[in-house]
Amino acid sequence: MGSEDVLRSASALASYNVLLQVMFRFLTFFLNAFTLRFVSKELIGVVNVRLMLLYSTLVFLSREAFRRACLSGGGAESNWRQNINLLWLTFPLGCLWGVLLVCVWAFVLQAPDPQAVPNYLPAVCLFCWAALQELLAEPLWVLAQTHMLVQLKVVAESSAMVAKCIVTVVMVMSAPEWGLYIFAASQCVYSGFLVLCYVVYFTRFLGSAEAEKKGFPLQSITETLPGRTQGESVINWKLARLTWSFFKQSFLKQILTEGERYVMTFLNVLNFGDQGVYDIINNLGSMVARFLFLPIEESFYVFFAKVLERGRTVHQQKREEVAMAADVLECLLKLVLVIGLIIAVFGQAYSHLALDIYGGELLSSGTGPSLLRCYSAYVLLLAVNGITECFTFAAMSKEEVDRYNFVMLGLSVCFLLLSYWLTGLFGGVGFILANCCNMALRITHSLVYMRHYFQLSEYTPLAGLRPHPALLASLAASYALTTVSESVFCCDGGWLLWLVHVAVGGVCLLGVIATAFVTETRLVEFIKSQLLPRYSKKLT
Repeated sequence: MGSEDVLRSASALASYNVLLQVMFRFLTFFLNAFTLRFVSKELIGVVNVRLMLLYSTLVFLSREAFRRACLSGGGAESNWRQNINLLWLTFPLGCLWGVLLVCVWAFVLQAPDPQAVPNYLPAVCLFCWAALQELLAEPLWVLAQTHMLVQLKVVAESSAMVAKCIVTVVMVMSAPEWGLYIFAASQCVYSGFLVLCYVVYFTRFLGSAEAEKKGFPLQSITETLPGRTQGESVINWKLARLTWSFFKQSFLKQILTEGERYVMTFLNVLNFGDQGVYDIINNLGSMVARFLFLPIEESFYVFFAKVLERGRTVHQQKREEVAMAADVLECLLKLVLVIGLIIAVFGQAYSHLALDIYGGELLSSGTGPSLLRCYSAYVLLLAVNGITECFTFAAMSKEEVDRYNFVMLGLSVCFLLLSYWLTGLFGGVGFILANCCNMALRITHSLVYMRHYFQLSEYTPLAGLRPHPALLASLAASYALTTVSESVFCCDGGWLLWLVHVAVGGVCLLGVIATAFVTETRLVEFIKSQLLPRYSKKLT
């Protein structure tokens, strides 16, 4: 697959992933708003913080390193028998992690009050089982990602999410007293549907005329199972060593990604009720990062990993491919920067209104609005870090990845110490402030690497981090107007005045978008030429 084809496929994958994540976030958005009316905030804290941390930790530590390594070395020339054997190691690794984590969650951590939150131990085991189920689809997931089967991911994940939502709603309405069993059962349904969709698709696809036309490397579903080819090693040892490097890094990255949940879980700095409120705010504040920035990062990591040869300097790469990578990187940086600035600015004046509509007095009173305002600024850092690390991890050599592990270790320790200290000073806001410090350091490291990578060439992709002065002026004016609007129209909380406040924000937002459209012409052209055509073509 040529570089242009890879770029087109990556753009299509990004567009589909954005569409998929938008649907997921809207489903979970309304599902959380619905369940808030039926369950206690203590139950929400146990599920969304304690149990989902178990699930995400097990899945991430078991598969993340294998994904990154096999996506980097899973081209058409690779030996897929060896790659599949390597990917199947995720399940036994997951079983080992599962035993360890269940013991910690069940017998080491403080259990919630059984009167307020019953059935804790069975729920821990069921969440572990759901995570192990999801690992069964890992070889098929990597096959689909490598060969850009974007429709499969959309169908599989959307079907699984819809099934999870249906189970949750039905059980919450019919048997709310079941408590944790409701959420454990829905998580098992989600992972089971995910695996089923991948198996059904590849059973029908492999060996078909369409697979033969695409030159797919496998002929039947049985070839996705572990096996050995005569005269060859069982796994690709070069990829195995790269996997080990990523594994050491993924352990630290998981601490950084879920650091506040680890601090809340292991250090008990917040009670379960406060954890529930913080997690709701965290999920609400990170919606854009999850449904927009993360899919773009995942898709264009594939693009950079395929276009650039890992560990080689700019002058050792093909000139046209480096030029394409630099141009795409600059446009991506500009795109996420503009979106992040808009969220940071408008989040300040509309956090209280958003929480009041979403969760009522439970969320809009107390520290909820302050948490969401702080998170709006944090989203800007999340946006930039996603793209900078996306490029850095795709371009680094194995030795550089190993060295970066020590950087991640230092960042992990600093983050945990900052979280504990700042939470004692500022409560839940301290978690977000610690995340901001950590993210700023990670961005700085990536920018230093990118500057060194391109310093002897004519390419300047970091120019994407310099927005036009007119756009900055438009954002500053919008911040001033919306802040004044909130103080003038939202004092008594009347709905008519709230609507006026929303109208003011809408006008300001249109002004910012119009300014961006006029001043950031390269960004507009990139969106029109690479993202929108693939999205609209698939919709029609």
